[in-house]
Amino acid sequence: MKTYTAIVERCPDTGLYVGYVPGFPGAHAQAETLDELNRNLKEVIELLLEDGEPKLETEFVGIQTVTLV
Repeated sequence: MKTYTAIVERCPDTGLYVGYVPGFPGAHAQAETLDELNRNLKEVIELLLEDGEPKLETEFVGIQTVTLV
């Protein structure tokens, strides 16, 4: 079993959820619901892995909150 971390955002113009795996070229998808987005991301990752395990260009580390005073 392999696990990837996806960043998920919501487009204010379309209302669609957009997700991508940092550092994994081509690993991105969009959908109307979070469940659909998860299925779409799984599908695209599986397709990309058919060409072999990718060498990730970056590594997801985490998120930070930046506070301005």
